[in-house]
Amino acid sequence: MEPTQIRLVVPPELDMTELLGQGDGLLRLIEAQFESDISVRGNQITISGAAAEGQAVSSLFTEMIALVEKGERLTPENLERSIEMLREGECSPSALYSDVLLTHKGKALRPKTAGQKRYVDAIRQHTVTFGIGPAGTGKTYLAMAMAVDALKKREVGRIILTRPAVEAGESLGYLPGTLYEKVDPYLRPLYDALFDMMDIEKSTQLMDRGVIEVAPLAFMRGRTLNDSFIILDEAQNTSPEQMKMFLTRLGFGSKVVVTGDVTQIDLPKGASGLKQVREILHAVPGVSFIELGSRDVVRHKLVQRIVNAYHEYEEAKAEARHG
Repeated sequence: MEPTQIRLVVPPELDMTELLGQGDGLLRLIEAQFESDISVRGNQITISGAAAEGQAVSSLFTEMIALVEKGERLTPENLERSIEMLREGECSPSALYSDVLLTHKGKALRPKTAGQKRYVDAIRQHTVTFGIGPAGTGKTYLAMAMAVDALKKREVGRIILTRPAVEAGESLGYLPGTLYEKVDPYLRPLYDALFDMMDIEKSTQLMDRGVIEVAPLAFMRGRTLNDSFIILDEAQNTSPEQMKMFLTRLGFGSKVVVTGDVTQIDLPKGASGLKQVREILHAVPGVSFIELGSRDVVRHKLVQRIVNAYHEYEEAKAEARHG
């Protein structure tokens, strides 16, 4: 197959350093990922090599130019994610980065991977969405951003955040303080995410008024939750009975997001409601299940490697048991 050559002309008003990185660091990263020869002269980029790969590199630069023109700062991390997205062909980086869920104190909150984009789109389109995946995939954080945005736009009248306090078990009765003080450590991650998206004073005021409620799952029993954006976090630690109880709290005008990691079950005994619910509800209209994986981990790169290593370990153990 004969090599091809593609020339791109970068708009003259665009700073090439923003596109290629300090000391051409981003350009070096692209060259390491592809076999095409890339040469830059002034504001012209020439790509030489196999046709399919040359087209992929051209598409990548086109996306990079679009991102810089939108004011995005290119980094090695988001460039690597962009390369991955283009290779998967599932979502364009510029479409993903333009999907801003919420802006707080000048910081734009948005999906950062194709899987996360699938997740937020599912939340928009379905009444009940299950986000299942390992730590660091943004399951709770993105759901929280969408809940706060829905409240600000008056699409819902309140936000309800809940998670099981299963780690405490019966030992709650032996902890000092009121019931709220006892369960607070188990709800703290939800407060942390909330305070990232809303001023502490404002969110405290809304909690005092009952517009935002953070409570253990047991507090949901016997209620009907209308006009609410409801997030159940750490759902792998619900029993099947608790999961059914929670889902049947759904009222009119409400949206539910259930998040969890089926590899991190802390239940002392019995089945996880999150593992069972997919078998029961997979064909029910209005319900969506989104699986997030190690590619969607947006924490330190080492976290992605740790998640992969544990996954491989568990798979090897399962094979050994059945081998």
